[in-house]
Amino acid sequence: MNERPGIVTMKHIPVTLVGEEPVKDRKAPDFEVVDNDLNPFKFSSIKDRVVIIASVGSLDTSVCDMEIRRFNQEAASLHEDIDILTISMDLPFAQKRWCAAAGVDKVQTLSDHKDASFGTAYGVLIKEVRLLARAMFVVDRAGVLKYIQIVPEVSGEPNYKAVLDAASELI
Repeated sequence: MNERPGIVTMKHIPVTLVGEEPVKDRKAPDFEVVDNDLNPFKFSSIKDRVVIIASVGSLDTSVCDMEIRRFNQEAASLHEDIDILTISMDLPFAQKRWCAAAGVDKVQTLSDHKDASFGTAYGVLIKEVRLLARAMFVVDRAGVLKYIQIVPEVSGEPNYKAVLDAASELI
């Protein structure tokens, strides 16, 4: 398994990312995670849609909470052919509870807790704590990875405008 030390920090301390580093303009790696009802979800099941994938540490942290609420709000003004997935290591029960409490209904939350399939396929699994680094990916209708944003500090926010613009340009 590929390891990349020092690309990302957590509380300003470098961490090691595990997995394959995704490559822009190549087929987006497939992965299997679990939805909030404990059903398996394969990324390859999404067809002919533009997809924003938000990788976060935990929905129960302030920055992740703020980020996903923001994307949920932004989703209302996005083209109907754009889906937003948020993937974390949180258990599906916790994700479902958080979505209900936060009123998040336009962003699909998915759990990578079981196999870290997404984390290793996209190279965002943090070895030291088995959480996901904060990152953003945009995949076009043909399943090609068109945008990658790895946030250098786990507690930092992504560049929302850049992600939303990258997705909107694919419509």
